[in-house]
Amino acid sequence: MSQLALAAEAEVSARHLCFLETGRAQPSREMVHLLASALDVPLADRNALLLAAGYAPAYAERGLDAPELRHVRRVLTFILERQEPYPALVVDAGWNTVLTNAAAPRIFYRFIDAAALGPLAGNAMHVICHPQGLRRFIVNWEEFAGPLIQTLHREAAAGPVAAALRDAVLGYPGMPVRWRVPDPAAPVPPVVCMRLKREDLALGFFSTLTMLATPRDVTLEQLRIECFYPADKQTEETARRLAEGSRA
Repeated sequence: MSQLALAAEAEVSARHLCFLETGRAQPSREMVHLLASALDVPLADRNALLLAAGYAPAYAERGLDAPELRHVRRVLTFILERQEPYPALVVDAGWNTVLTNAAAPRIFYRFIDAAALGPLAGNAMHVICHPQGLRRFIVNWEEFAGPLIQTLHREAAAGPVAAALRDAVLGYPGMPVRWRVPDPAAPVPPVVCMRLKREDLALGFFSTLTMLATPRDVTLEQLRIECFYPADKQTEETARRLAEGSRA
């Protein structure tokens, strides 16, 4: 975005914006908020901007178990439970699993050895890409994982957590070399289905990612709810059968 375009978007004079950029003027707290909003800066980075300008951070970064976020945790749990008998999970900015419903381990642990993955079993990207993870049983591996890696490249440009995760998963043996370089021109299909097969168990899922609207907390802004839906009748019936078996 050019300086002139930003000035128009923020409805401030281009001259004043130039003075702020060159250090000839000191931004007010309100100006920091205004420019951050115009640039759609994440809340964690808005706190960093405020600190750099000499002001206290404006947005809290509380754990999901904080008393103030009890109602949010209840809503997340409600969403996950309503997704049964299909998997659903909540991940943070580093793709670490924060919450899951019962269906997620009930289904996905049939394709991975959580003990072999150790602590990495708590990270969705590692579970997908690790040689001992889902990767062994994803029939359409490159078709499914390729767009995920491009997503990681985009997220890595915005922060070190995603960059470290990207580098870690790309370091696994057998990862295509071409994935190491971002490809903005890579085709993005409207829906990518994950097809799993292990012996006589075959399942297909596509997923949706949901974020909380207008969060005012750094932690909440980074949360994503991923819900998996059956891609075919066989998967739908198998998921229901597995759920009934777990209740027996």
